[in-house]
Amino acid sequence: MKIVVCIKQVPDTVEVKIDPKTGTLIRDGVPSIINHDDKTGLEAALTLKEKLGGTVTVVSMGPPQADVALREALAMGCDEAYLVSAREFGGSDTYATSGILAAALEKVGYDLIITGRQAIDGDTAQVGPQIAEKLQLPQVSYVEEVVDAGADFVVVRRQFEDGYHIVKVKTPCLLTAIAELAEPRYMSVGGVFEAYQKEIKTIGFEELKDGLELDMIGLKGSPTNVYKSFTKEMKGTGTVLNDVTPEQAVDAIIKKLEEKFII
Repeated sequence: MKIVVCIKQVPDTVEVKIDPKTGTLIRDGVPSIINHDDKTGLEAALTLKEKLGGTVTVVSMGPPQADVALREALAMGCDEAYLVSAREFGGSDTYATSGILAAALEKVGYDLIITGRQAIDGDTAQVGPQIAEKLQLPQVSYVEEVVDAGADFVVVRRQFEDGYHIVKVKTPCLLTAIAELAEPRYMSVGGVFEAYQKEIKTIGFEELKDGLELDMIGLKGSPTNVYKSFTKEMKGTGTVLNDVTPEQAVDAIIKKLEEKFII
């Protein structure tokens, strides 16, 4: 089985700050990490490889510095890595990104594709499902456990609002992983050494252009854009009502709502 995992290098959001003038993220000097949901997908893929055999390929779209994230994935045990990178791809939104990644995945080949549910820098949860749609693959989102797997199928437990679904799906297919799916393993010393001996293969615009909607890539071709980013504002100090009857509490709430012209 050839398992392909899509990962994204994201800024460590613990360190992220917002430029008060431009409303954009300040990325300079902020450490980058592999998106956590993607990393749980890596662990699930490596576990399946150990059970069924086959290979695990990791793919990331981004600037050249995403090489670091790919080498971390190799050090965890992945067999090969591809960086999808070109100036023409810069500024792509989720729709454009999924189209580019879908074209790259067709070049790479796959039996099973795993992506993270969502990235911590965007939180859209759109790219994985959009890739599946563009490749016309069955998909299962919010996967919290791989229950069983064989040469041509996987059985997964899918998180749901008030329960879960057990879904059996034929391969090729796409799964999106949530944090509960697996606990990512650490890189081994030998794995780190081997990771820096392996080649990171680059897939650029020229290799993909025949499989792309050329007017739907990059910043200009993206149907959506981020108007402004901002930090969550802290709530003001509330009013605590002590030693009041339920009737007095209701009267106080109604009065406050009237003062704010809510009612």
